[in-house]
Amino acid sequence: MHRSSQAMDDADGKDDQQRAVEEQLERVAKAFVDHYYNLFDTNRAALSCLYDSSSMLSFEGQRIVGAEAIGRKLAQLPFERCKHCISTVDSQPSPVLGGVLVFVSGNLQLAGEEHQLRFSQMFQLIPTPQGSFVVQNDIFRLNYC
Repeated sequence: MHRSSQAMDDADGKDDQQRAVEEQLERVAKAFVDHYYNLFDTNRAALSCLYDSSSMLSFEGQRIVGAEAIGRKLAQLPFERCKHCISTVDSQPSPVLGGVLVFVSGNLQLAGEEHQLRFSQMFQLIPTPQGSFVVQNDIFRLNYC
């Protein structure tokens, strides 16, 4: 016997409004990921505009605070070009009202290198008064076997 759609919604605790919010979060996460990695791969210096003065980046265990310092760190990475290939994007509502947690996994191909590197990255996006989002927290790790 099949349960009705309404019964399934009741059973999993989701109503139409909650589903709409989740779909919106997924759209925000996907759009952000596409934008972020396109900038990273083509114009890394422009990434600093996605952060603000209180943003924090943990890059391979090194903690960097503030948009300017984060921009410097990303610009000084020891390779000129790379290409990200995203495998998964997961999102959840953030404890910050209107915020989004985004978890990304994928592969990174450095120019001139034969083998790809696996990576994971987590972002906490928070809304701005202007209606966009800023990266409040960013954690990046290469994944070694």
